[in-house]
Amino acid sequence: MTYLQRLMAFTAVVGSLMLPALAQAVPAVLPVQIPDTIAQRLSACAACHGKEGRATSDGYFPRIAGKPAGYLYNQLLNFREGRRHNLVMVNFVELLPDAYLRDIAAYFAALDVPYAAPQPLPQSTDARARGETLALRGDKSRQLPACTQCHGAQLMGVQPATPGLLGLPRDYLLAELGAWRTRERHSMAPDCMAEIANRLSPEDVGAVTTWLSQQTVPAGGKPESAKTTSAKPADEPLALRCGSAVN
Repeated sequence: MTYLQRLMAFTAVVGSLMLPALAQAVPAVLPVQIPDTIAQRLSACAACHGKEGRATSDGYFPRIAGKPAGYLYNQLLNFREGRRHNLVMVNFVELLPDAYLRDIAAYFAALDVPYAAPQPLPQSTDARARGETLALRGDKSRQLPACTQCHGAQLMGVQPATPGLLGLPRDYLLAELGAWRTRERHSMAPDCMAEIANRLSPEDVGAVTTWLSQQTVPAGGKPESAKTTSAKPADEPLALRCGSAVN
């Protein structure tokens, strides 16, 4: 018998003697019990949107926690039906039925978690004033409604389907306005945001997105009721008809 054969035989004998002892010393590994809850099913969303949908440090992924359920549902539909384009999101929702999309939207809409403080960004005095004017007062000469006319007096959104604009990173806001300007993003007709985005100059886009991203979310800030919103008179209709403003 060669040395290698003797070594293999010795190893086999030692192994046979040790296995019973190891079996007693190491407890049996039980199957991992994973709860079948909506929170568990949607835990994968944290990879991009952060824990509990709070967003991450990557500026291209928005916070989804606390957004109006109708808005979140509409966006899931838009990804599924080709009005928005993101391969990960399309793969995630393309086979899901409407009822499940509503469950997803309702789950994230109900989350009430703190907002992160804005990340400071440089902005000139003129650009800051321009951004504030567009957000709060608009520009009637160019038929640009103020952001507050649709997104609520506090810019925290309006029920049932208009999102808030505060607590979002500038990169995300820039990317989405750019997508509307280039027709890469669509909403349900009439697509009011596509109209507004194309009335903005590149300087307008930079000014208003930077200004919005620098605003602190007001304490207790949540989407307003459609009946109570307004930075406008209660009897004044929305500046533009928006197909996505209802759900």
